[in-house]
Amino acid sequence: MQSQTQSPMSPLSGIKIVEFEGIGPGPLAGILLAQMGADVTVVGRPGAGALPAELTAKGETLLSRGKRRVTLNLKREEDRAQALDLIAQSDGLIEGNRPGVMERLGLGPDACGKRNPRLVYGRMTGWGQHGPLAHAAGHDMNYVALTGVMSLTERPGHPPMVPPTVVGDAAGALGFAFGMVSALLGVRSTGQGCVVDGAIVDVLAMLSPIAQLVRQGGGLEGTEPSVFHDSPFYDRYLCSDGRYITVGAIEPQFYALLLAQLELTDVDPAQQMDKSLWPALKARIAQRFASHPSGHWNALMAGTDSCFAPVLTMAEAAAHPHNVARGLYSVTAQGDIETARGMRFLPLINTETK
Repeated sequence: MQSQTQSPMSPLSGIKIVEFEGIGPGPLAGILLAQMGADVTVVGRPGAGALPAELTAKGETLLSRGKRRVTLNLKREEDRAQALDLIAQSDGLIEGNRPGVMERLGLGPDACGKRNPRLVYGRMTGWGQHGPLAHAAGHDMNYVALTGVMSLTERPGHPPMVPPTVVGDAAGALGFAFGMVSALLGVRSTGQGCVVDGAIVDVLAMLSPIAQLVRQGGGLEGTEPSVFHDSPFYDRYLCSDGRYITVGAIEPQFYALLLAQLELTDVDPAQQMDKSLWPALKARIAQRFASHPSGHWNALMAGTDSCFAPVLTMAEAAAHPHNVARGLYSVTAQGDIETARGMRFLPLINTETK
């Protein structure tokens, strides 16, 4: 079986993953592995899912498409035996329950490892398998908040905010998938399986070194104005049509271009990092962007080195020429936006040019 979202080159082809039905990051990690060629079988539970009906898609979804599915009642001995048979034939396992649940079902790492010593046993949770919060419920924003990542969006007069499910759940799933692949590679050399403790908080901490370096340099959480919060050249600005655009012209040459595009010829680019000038200049730039609709600025700045992008809706993102050229999204007959493919894997040598 090949997923509709697989790359033409599928580096995980031949890898078998059994995924115990869950919500959010676990199924997303499964589809990420499927996009790289893995054969994923979902062990579903009988009855309704865990989420409210308003948050549950009907029928096949983006997170289930291209996966096999078997329905098992894991409270029944014969169904648990069937699950263990499936695990014995698999390379990896994904489960997203609270710590101890799989052990109580007789499907913990010890039981599964006895049937399949080469198994990579992946545990996708928010808080991890140990620690004071390990058994507590949580969701995306809780994990982002606790790791300090949400605080990076806070600024005077504006509360901290992150896009729902993207920074915590989705980044956690991506990091977990990386951990699964790393462990699968390790099995090839050692012959020994392992448990991947894929806590979202761990992944977010793993993604934070760049922000930590900026903080060490005084660019975040200090008393001085921050390039990312206070500078006139790194922000989102409101246009006359009520839409927002973004600029991130940090490098001097990009900043000089931004000033030229905004016709601010009296501003000296060499004084870019004079923070005493930032408030007045930011007000001027805000006024300049507000004088025209977003389409005007898009026509002037898109594709240039002023580090510009409009803030698009999901539907607009699906239709944007760059995203269309890369084949990132598709639109269903019902008008739903769907990610069309995962990461690309291309031949190292292009035989067509020979």
